[in-house]
Amino acid sequence: MARKETAADAANPGRLKQIALTYKMTRKADPRIGLVIAAVGIVTFGAFLAIGFLIGHPIYLGILGFVLAFLAMAIVFGRRAERAAFGQMEGQPGAAAAVLDKIGRGWTTTPAVAMNRSQDVVHRTVGKAGIVLVAEGNPNRVKSLLAAEKRRMARVVSDVPVHDVIVGTGEGQVPLKKLRTTLLKLPRVLQGPQVTATNDRLRAMGDLMSNMPLPKGPMPKGMRMPRGGPKMR
Repeated sequence: MARKETAADAANPGRLKQIALTYKMTRKADPRIGLVIAAVGIVTFGAFLAIGFLIGHPIYLGILGFVLAFLAMAIVFGRRAERAAFGQMEGQPGAAAAVLDKIGRGWTTTPAVAMNRSQDVVHRTVGKAGIVLVAEGNPNRVKSLLAAEKRRMARVVSDVPVHDVIVGTGEGQVPLKKLRTTLLKLPRVLQGPQVTATNDRLRAMGDLMSNMPLPKGPMPKGMRMPRGGPKMR
């Protein structure tokens, strides 16, 4: 029992430190976050307390209001922190791969399956919706990368639906902050075993990453493709 309490006590400071660090990072991009969170908490608690006085149960409604106010503050903080993180990642090469890596269970992401010397890149993720190719970079250049990757995959997975998404803020593109929800809204057409089989076939086909390791997440802006490396598509 004592060991469990000690482990919990050791974990709490780490969580609090992580929350504090997240708050500091979010405040840089969203200076009003403190005021917004405080306002949400005060309004929620005040509303329940007022209802409690009206119906003659201020203590019960006050306790409920306090709990719900804390929950509302946590939800607002989480959403604004996520929005701030996406804002900082927007426009960085490889940012889409970082989002895809956290899309959730049932999806397998392979970053940078195709790339050119201009740092336009295509990532691949596989789930029950089929195969999704996510491109980031110049819209005109990534179209040729997407087309080449589709032709390459057609040799081994011609029976699997393939979707393509271009990350960006232009017409017909998907903003980075909406990438996850866009993929999750795609219709599910594959069963678990089919997803596994598709991943196995694609893995056997090989990709750019197996020949040239790249760091996960956003890539350095000054990064250049090495000469003499794998042939670019």
